[in-house]
Amino acid sequence: MMAVKKQEKSGQTLQEETVFISDADQYVFGQGTHYDIYKKLGAHPCTKEGRKGVFFAVWAPHAAAVHVVGTFNNWDVNANEMMRIGSGGIYTTFIPGVGEGELYKYFITTHSGEGIYKADPYANYAELRPGTASVVYDIRKLKWSDEKWLEERAGKNWFQEPMAIYECHPGSWMKHPDGTEDGFYTYREFADRLVEYLSEVKFTHVELMGIAEHPYDGSWGYQVSGYYAPTSRYGTPEDFAYLVNKLHNAGIGVILDWVPAHFPRDSFALADFDGEPLYEHPDTRLGEHPDWGTKIFNYSKNEIRNFLIANALYWIREFHIDGLRVDAVASMLYLDYGKQDGQWVANKYGGNENLDAIEFFKHLNSVIRGLNNGVMTIAEESTAWPKVTARPEDDGLGFTFKWNMGWMHDFCDYMKLDPYFRKDNHNKMTFAMSYNCAEKYIMPLSHDEVVHLKCSMVNKMPGYQVDKYANLRVGYAFMFGHAGKKLLFMGQEFAQEREWSEKRELDWFLLENDLNRGMLEYMKELLRIYRENRCLYELDDSWDGFEWINANDSYRSTYSFIRKSKDGKNNMIFVLNMTPIALNDYSVGVPRKGKYKLVLNSDEKRFAGNGAELPAEIKAQEFECDGRQYAIKFDLPPYGAAVYSFSY
Repeated sequence: MMAVKKQEKSGQTLQEETVFISDADQYVFGQGTHYDIYKKLGAHPCTKEGRKGVFFAVWAPHAAAVHVVGTFNNWDVNANEMMRIGSGGIYTTFIPGVGEGELYKYFITTHSGEGIYKADPYANYAELRPGTASVVYDIRKLKWSDEKWLEERAGKNWFQEPMAIYECHPGSWMKHPDGTEDGFYTYREFADRLVEYLSEVKFTHVELMGIAEHPYDGSWGYQVSGYYAPTSRYGTPEDFAYLVNKLHNAGIGVILDWVPAHFPRDSFALADFDGEPLYEHPDTRLGEHPDWGTKIFNYSKNEIRNFLIANALYWIREFHIDGLRVDAVASMLYLDYGKQDGQWVANKYGGNENLDAIEFFKHLNSVIRGLNNGVMTIAEESTAWPKVTARPEDDGLGFTFKWNMGWMHDFCDYMKLDPYFRKDNHNKMTFAMSYNCAEKYIMPLSHDEVVHLKCSMVNKMPGYQVDKYANLRVGYAFMFGHAGKKLLFMGQEFAQEREWSEKRELDWFLLENDLNRGMLEYMKELLRIYRENRCLYELDDSWDGFEWINANDSYRSTYSFIRKSKDGKNNMIFVLNMTPIALNDYSVGVPRKGKYKLVLNSDEKRFAGNGAELPAEIKAQEFECDGRQYAIKFDLPPYGAAVYSFSY
């Protein structure tokens, strides 16, 4: 709550704003439904009794005492004691004279008498690593000019819209030429260059990795220490708002990776926050990931669920984020995820389902859906858990979309095979359609597929270098023709040849090569075709929008299918050759007589292909093929993708 009081002083009207935490605030927080709690807990510049300063509030129910220490009191642990209010364990104090930019921590005296220093879980800004202090920052000064974007977003039905997501790690997308050790662009510099790039390579959304504050670069931002703080590696919260605002004004949506599954053990952050397990479950069998060496949130605790749900809303409300991609959902849903016997505890029914995490997801997604503003939640969920994208009222988890990890693994496993062996693995490319209607899917080729000796996408492909690029082009055509929204990790659009590393920028110098320039040109064309044709996105989760022509030509390792629009006026046939053998006079059964117009030939010279020509227009002939009355016939080049359009 804000107490607003007007006083007359020397002929001037003084606007006094005092942050305080009421009994009602404490009660609702204890119930787990105080969705604005981040406006109360943390450090908030304000005015009290005519004096400017900062209101500090922290939840530390196990503490014997709490003091605020910082640059403003020379880190004196006795200078500013906080008062415990109510029975819920919240401590508060107002310190006059403190301003923005001051570093601070909480000095917590535990019941055993130990003194520990902790960063603020609700801080809006943090000291640049390796420093670990929180920084006083007023996010009320953020500037926005994206009203048109937000208004249009609220009216979107994302299931019937094109979505091609560019997954991006800001610290390694491009390095600054100034020669500094880290070479990081600021959020503002990154925004200017990214918008310039994506104005040519037109993805619809950017998914940003590693934005919430984290201590270790090598975690890529998946071990978070400051859930409410955009990382200071690239600048201030105001700079981050500039990035989101600029992307919105360029017509590009912004999705953040969000990590409610676990947090690191670092002593300055959430682990054993007030001398005892608080944010993590006190039972190590429920509160620790043995494989990852991290802590698991205690989803049974109202205040912890509140911390996380309010955090999701914080990014949506304060930074205008369009979607949250929720990391490691499977690790939250299964009590035995990554654990051996004796390392986990069954639920009250004897099963391995985490009932508290299930309710957390339903609560989270219900709240976000209730905003009715077009914001998405996306589950990175790697199992066959049912109803991930079904509504909570239908006993679903309530996510907008789910990453199709099964398709991703099958696709990569198939594409890296020598063509000779592809005929024996033909169903890897058709299997995903057998369960496509079960969820609302995004098809990802993410950062996880191009690290840890898995090879880059192009170097997964078999054959000589020119064959690798041709393989990748036909693979991308399959991906963009297949049902489901799309996601590519940065660098894949021009066939980055080295594995990704957060320590260096993408190999932009490759664009001096014909093959890489051709791949980038090919991706631009695929994205244009995808965005401009309704048949490729408006019926993604229904057999009304997809039809196999021939899913069983394993001997020749070819695939052919139809994508259809609702009104029948915008439809495409995809024909894909996954071998280095040219297929002359290749016949494809088609649904009707009439003309079929060429939309894409992956072997064109401008894509660094061999230049095989396909007829710009083909008239269907009446002869039986693929169980159909009509067919078209053309020469299908090696590793060739041919796409033709038609209407019913």
